[in-house]
Amino acid sequence: MLETPWVPLLTAVFLATGLVCAGGLLIRRRGTVGHQKVSDTDLVDISHGVMSAAMILMLWVMVEDVVAWAQVAIFAILALSLLPAYRQARATSGRVDVLGHMAMAVSMMWMLAAMPTLMSEMAASGAGSGHSHGGGNAAAALTATPMWANMVNVTFVVLAAGAALWWLYRAATVAGHRLHLASYAVMAGGMATMLVLMNG
Repeated sequence: MLETPWVPLLTAVFLATGLVCAGGLLIRRRGTVGHQKVSDTDLVDISHGVMSAAMILMLWVMVEDVVAWAQVAIFAILALSLLPAYRQARATSGRVDVLGHMAMAVSMMWMLAAMPTLMSEMAASGAGSGHSHGGGNAAAALTATPMWANMVNVTFVVLAAGAALWWLYRAATVAGHRLHLASYAVMAGGMATMLVLMNG
């Protein structure tokens, strides 16, 4: 797993982003009348809220097999659910926002699917630390992360970092919704950080 200092720090980060999105969702839904349909903004908050919870879970336990693939399916549904919002967005900034949210959901799918592969070398190093240095090095070599996984992971790191910069720019230049925009930036930055640490 990740180094101890990062686990509580990132847990606090994702707890904060989750609370911002859950709070916004609850405030909006409390003001709705009857069975009003879920809005695009609601979907974004649901996506980021679920994302925050999933990230916290991954920080504390190795998510594998059925649990991991169930979450992959959930994030695929969340990503696809935002397609109508992309089609309906008229402004370029609005479309980039929606693409950013969809990209974060796809990044979560990658993180969940690739977690065992990305962290295999880290796990082997930890397992070999109690033995001779030669044995530990051999174990790490046998379970080295494949080059293709490294390259794909770098792509998602760049994608998440770019999304974080975009939402920081939006938070600094638009009036209103700055807290939510800042939380999206923090979420994307935290995701990029976690992807780097997992691939360490």
